[in-house]
Amino acid sequence: MKKLILAIAAIAFCAAASAQTTAEEFQARYERLVRNVGYSGVGVETLIDRWEEAFPDDAGVPVARFNYYFYKSQRSELVQKDGVRRYLGNAPALTLKDAEGQDVNYFEENFYDEALFGEALRVLDAQAAAHPDELRWHYLKITALAAYEKESPDMAAAELKALIARDASAHPAWTLDGEPADRDLFQQGVVEYCSIFFRLGTDAGYEYFREISERMNKLFPKNPVFINNIGSYWQVAKGNDKQAAKYYKKALKLDPDDYAATRNLQIIERKQAAAKK
Repeated sequence: MKKLILAIAAIAFCAAASAQTTAEEFQARYERLVRNVGYSGVGVETLIDRWEEAFPDDAGVPVARFNYYFYKSQRSELVQKDGVRRYLGNAPALTLKDAEGQDVNYFEENFYDEALFGEALRVLDAQAAAHPDELRWHYLKITALAAYEKESPDMAAAELKALIARDASAHPAWTLDGEPADRDLFQQGVVEYCSIFFRLGTDAGYEYFREISERMNKLFPKNPVFINNIGSYWQVAKGNDKQAAKYYKKALKLDPDDYAATRNLQIIERKQAAAKK
């Protein structure tokens, strides 16, 4: 009888062990669920809770929880924008005609629940405090703030400038998703956020694009991307082709094969030639 009890216990233990879910399996289950119901759909929060209970130190958990609150905080509406062809860099989601046959453009715009958006930021702030050199938490916060602020990304720009200042003064041993991130990767991240500010097409977006590009050019003078950015600011935001051309030529001195500088300089030269004709 004792042997039978021990055998049953061993079988039960093996069954329990085989039923345990690994962190990778939780990640896979989460990704499957998100594909079906979205980041904040039915069952997602329950799965995140179980995942955190089983693996409280898994970095995938706070990313999933941030996404849950961030996307749950959003609601989307079609909003009419008079006299606007693009809004925040996007084409109209719908265009109708008014009584006079003029286009009336509607854009899809996201609005945010303050409490839920605040919960999303708290997740990131807690992780950034615990892991200050992990870029993922900083990048997610800048992305979220830029989406929330829309036309004038003041808080997003402040976060990015603080990150740049820390890189310049402390030279942290940055990581990205737990892997070492060199300064080239850091620069690439800043380039992406400069592009976000530029694509907004707003006065505030352009000014932050210029300010951050000029700061990065001082810190990384051999990177032609930031010089090109300054040229694009003068060309697009200010309509000053002469000033823009100076920066494109500076970029080409660093990299004669730079496509962006070559292409933009050609556009300016063709424009000037057409004006002479």
